[in-house]
Amino acid sequence: MSGLQGVGLLLLWGCACLWLPGSAHEAMVVSGGDDALEERRGEARHLHKRSTNVAEVEVYSVKVECTVTSRFAHTVTTSKALNKAKTPQEIFFEVDLPKTAFIVNFSMEINGEVYVGVVKEKEKAKKQYEKAVSSGQTAGLVKASGRKMEKFSVSVNIAAESNVTFILTYEELLQRKLGQYEILTRVKPKHPVQEFQIVTHIYEPQGLAFVDAHATFLSNELLPLVDKVVTENKARISFSPTMDEQRKCPNCEGTLIDGDFIIKYDVKRTKNLGDVQIVNGYFVHFFAPSDLKRVPKNVAFVIDRSGSMWGLKMEQTHEAMLAILKDLHEDDHFALIQFDDSIDCWRESFSNASKENVAEGMAYIKTIRPQGVTDINSGVLRGVEMLIKDRQDKKLPERSVDMVILLTDGMPNSGVTSIPAIQENVKSAIGGKMSLFSLGIGNDVDYSFLDVMSQQNKGVARRIFQGSDAALQLQGFYDEVASPLLSEVDLRYPGNVVDSLTTHHFTQLYNGSEIVVAGRMTDSYMNNFMVEVFGQGSETDFLVQGQASALDLDVMYPNEEYIFGDFTERLWAYLTIQQLMEKSKSGTPEEKANATAKALEMSLRYSFVTPLTSMVVTKPDIEDGPDSTLIADKLTEAQRQEAEKMGYHQARQPYVPASPSHYFRTSYLAHTPTYLVDGDPHFMIELPNREDALCFNLDDKPGTIFNLVRDPDQGILVNGEILGDKKVSPNGKLNTYFCRFGIEHRALGLKLDVSTHDISVTQDGKRVTYLWSDTASVKGPKMHLLLTKDRRLTVTLRHSVKFVILLHKVWSGHPFHRDYLGFYTLDSHLMSPSVHGLLGQFYHGIEYEVSDVRQGEDPEKPDATMHVKGHELNVTRGWQRDFMSDMKRGVNVPCWFVHSNGTGLIDGDAADYVVSGLFKIV
Repeated sequence: MSGLQGVGLLLLWGCACLWLPGSAHEAMVVSGGDDALEERRGEARHLHKRSTNVAEVEVYSVKVECTVTSRFAHTVTTSKALNKAKTPQEIFFEVDLPKTAFIVNFSMEINGEVYVGVVKEKEKAKKQYEKAVSSGQTAGLVKASGRKMEKFSVSVNIAAESNVTFILTYEELLQRKLGQYEILTRVKPKHPVQEFQIVTHIYEPQGLAFVDAHATFLSNELLPLVDKVVTENKARISFSPTMDEQRKCPNCEGTLIDGDFIIKYDVKRTKNLGDVQIVNGYFVHFFAPSDLKRVPKNVAFVIDRSGSMWGLKMEQTHEAMLAILKDLHEDDHFALIQFDDSIDCWRESFSNASKENVAEGMAYIKTIRPQGVTDINSGVLRGVEMLIKDRQDKKLPERSVDMVILLTDGMPNSGVTSIPAIQENVKSAIGGKMSLFSLGIGNDVDYSFLDVMSQQNKGVARRIFQGSDAALQLQGFYDEVASPLLSEVDLRYPGNVVDSLTTHHFTQLYNGSEIVVAGRMTDSYMNNFMVEVFGQGSETDFLVQGQASALDLDVMYPNEEYIFGDFTERLWAYLTIQQLMEKSKSGTPEEKANATAKALEMSLRYSFVTPLTSMVVTKPDIEDGPDSTLIADKLTEAQRQEAEKMGYHQARQPYVPASPSHYFRTSYLAHTPTYLVDGDPHFMIELPNREDALCFNLDDKPGTIFNLVRDPDQGILVNGEILGDKKVSPNGKLNTYFCRFGIEHRALGLKLDVSTHDISVTQDGKRVTYLWSDTASVKGPKMHLLLTKDRRLTVTLRHSVKFVILLHKVWSGHPFHRDYLGFYTLDSHLMSPSVHGLLGQFYHGIEYEVSDVRQGEDPEKPDATMHVKGHELNVTRGWQRDFMSDMKRGVNVPCWFVHSNGTGLIDGDAADYVVSGLFKIV
């Protein structure tokens, strides 16, 4: 390996047990000393290169062990490496963990000496951080990683012939969603590991209803390696492939282990009282009764139609609302309100969800067109007023649930624009009579504003991320609240027996969810007490009571007592801190201060890294230099959004081409990712979910054949041959292009040989040749081929991917250039997880972070630092042309350009993808 990325080796690119999100913004401070980091940063800025022999650093163990006890998950990730070199080497450790998880321990063991984190008040860590920054000794962060995760990362300089062990531990309470719990472990080791293991133990005294396990990277060969043992009330799921089983091919260093390992399960529910567990002086009550009839709901949909909703946002809102209206039950009632700086209502009162009304409502949704500016205050108040009036006029069922669902993408900039005033107006109007759910679409919305306003009114806010799946996100949220089972649920416990209760009154219980209450026993020897649950059902009041008794875990799980320890106490502490943090967002100043102080005290007592605490680990430098300090922030959802906006604007504002003759697309991305190679040859990965693109060039001698796509599971292969210009150009460079592609689908018995002259199709031994001067459309059971004269060939494989090949014709008398081809991939998500190749390795996404945007050699093209696949690369902002929609001029797509033939972005180096023939794999 050569170049900047050779400085270090990634041990583990993420692992986590994942559940529903929460909020946090704590810092973790870790000292991991060396001067090499600043040297490396300097090199990145000046594009100096050095090389490291990766074989000198051996990552020999990666383990992820998650133990779930009564929904409380304790995850330990451990990675071990050996520096076999005669000189110090820098090693990276990265973990993706749930953004609501609390880190409870991080430690490093280096040559037998252990450096353990200590949780301190955040302000103290902040001072250490500021001191470290002033001396230039920062070495790592926790950053947002996608929608649900955060990335913990640290790099340390390890002395020659030394061992290092990293251990990160975090905890979280699983939340039931749509009838199941989900444990997600994200693993990206990047290289085969001698000892690789994922193990999950589940202990549920209620009994297990089902346990499913799968992974995004599981091929037919890897699937049998998932070992699942399930008994009445416990399960063990493990995955431990050998090094050979991890490899993408027999002699390559790439690994198949790259993605998410997912476990889903639920527990048995036989008692309407729920399940109460008393262990070691603390109790937890899980309440989710089965077989309850749903309560009708009355929903006011308040839809932002301001100008900023134009385009894809409104298309996706239409799509989501049409699906949501279809799912309404006939005993539900609904209203449709659209607003900008004025308000329009479908009808002046609520309508029952009959087939006729739903059809008319769907037709109305299709008429909503963006215009104007945003008056959120008036829009929400209109929905509230309609609910109150119809309730007073007895037009709504007496036993039904009232809710307002707000969809908006922007800031209030018309009517009442003061956020505190809007929050007070809405709170006063609602008066505790209904729930407000706020869905903030995209990055321009003020999420903190929506979050507090919803919390004040018995609801929640949810971010809807810009991307091709935004409509599915909207529908997914609605599904969670679509079926209320009980309202005004009150769980009661004897005050002389328990204290320090978590929240025990809930506005609603929704189908597929679960209410969790925890508390402390006043007498640690008390082993039973009476429990009562009250609520309002669809027809009658709900009342159930029963006796709670202590669990004898020693009998239930013999020889495994050590597993449980103080899990009920830690579960109680976790839940209490989460709820205190929510209370600190709203209320009187005194209430906020009390909640914050109590949350801080408990965070320190239980060594949780929360929004108010930080973990500090100090490690001396290996060469008697000053200690270096890692600072890691845990972001709130609002801070995550702000970071995304900063990155978005940093990546875009400086890059508009100066020449008006170049058309620059600001909304250049398709709804789905596009992967292409065109021109000299320019590779580009368009990533609409990030509104970004990555690109790199590939230079080699004419006649070289590269593997672009290889999917061994589906039997699909795409290779491409490059040719050179007629002669070296005046700038001294021989430009090269793709002139021929070989496409094979072995399972279908299909081969295509596409050159700049003709297209040869061989199917089941029969061969047909088309000229580019032809126009043809051939539809068969295995393939659809569409040829547009002298322009493009579209190949759609049955139940699979679509390839588009463009013909670029050049004047035959041109002194330098020749005809060449461009290759584009659509519907890449239909390829299997094992797909690879120069383009194929990106078909299922790529994780990267861009920071330190700075002026480059060309003022129009800034440089930046990219963290990708364990490497730190210097990249340059520029643009490449996508010719799909404009064959003549192309469309300039802004992208981050990775230098040196994509080194550090692609797995291995370009030479690893050279093959001996157009339909060869080696």
